[in-house]
Amino acid sequence: MQIEIVTTQNENLNETGFGTLKACLSVFDSIERIGYDVKLNICKSKRDLEGIVKKKPDLVILAVKYISLQNGNNVWLSEYFSRHGINFTGSSRDVLRFDSNKISAKLYLSNKGIKTAKYFTAIPEQYRCASELPVKFPLFLKPTDAANGNGIDDFSFVTNFSEFESKVLSLHNRFSTTILAEEYLDGREFTVSIINKPNNELIISPIEIVPPESKNGLRILGQKVKNDDSEELKLIEDDEVKNKVINLAINSFLTLGVRDFGRIDIRANKAGDYFFIEANLVPGMTYGSSYFPKSCEIERALTYDEVIQLMLESGLSRTKPKIPPNNCINADC
Repeated sequence: MQIEIVTTQNENLNETGFGTLKACLSVFDSIERIGYDVKLNICKSKRDLEGIVKKKPDLVILAVKYISLQNGNNVWLSEYFSRHGINFTGSSRDVLRFDSNKISAKLYLSNKGIKTAKYFTAIPEQYRCASELPVKFPLFLKPTDAANGNGIDDFSFVTNFSEFESKVLSLHNRFSTTILAEEYLDGREFTVSIINKPNNELIISPIEIVPPESKNGLRILGQKVKNDDSEELKLIEDDEVKNKVINLAINSFLTLGVRDFGRIDIRANKAGDYFFIEANLVPGMTYGSSYFPKSCEIERALTYDEVIQLMLESGLSRTKPKIPPNNCINADC
């Protein structure tokens, strides 16, 4: 059984992925301990990808969604390997768009009757005053396509038009994208890791995330908090809360059409309503800190290696049997 891990020089990518090279090496070491023949590929060009296709591996593990070429174009790996008939982990290109674009996921799910926070998009100088904004203050602002807390800090929480204009301009200058403005949800924050086994049994691991309290009394899960690992990850003790979180996560996961695995982020308001926030379909896999393996550890007492093994099961179940030369299956060749 030959497995190839595909990543790229992704430290500067805003998109989600397994993480830095260190995280990919953790996944590599785990797969090797499990007993598979595995190789880690840091791909920079189509030639690198072509080399993987020629080897016809049993499974390609996509540690990132795409690689960026020197000409500025992106090669989406799920699309590329699908076109070449190579088995790969994770979701299709069409589904991965829900990870890359927060708005498309919110719009799709809200049209299916799944609760998401009220929102609108903005660019600098699009709105002239507070009365023109589609959603009332307080608001929470973030880039439409960034992950890992990029662009999120205490200033993401805005209560007036001056703060709104300032944060929109700052995010637009940094990320060159439209800005997502959501109603601020003043309740608890959760994430749910889901692994879909070959028999369609879902392994569900919900946890609560509690960021440290900042000087203004907010608990914001931003880039600095994630980089510092200063948030608390904990079991959801209340069964009623846990069931609501799980049901929303499952509905979101299935409605989006996620394959193999994914992580669904959820937030509540103080009234006890729960809302889909975003989907992470190539979740971080940094040993000891990333939410996907940590939630499986906290909720189910699974080791890192056990999580990796479960994540591989559906992909390996799709492996096609090798055909001997000259199709001589039952003969001496």
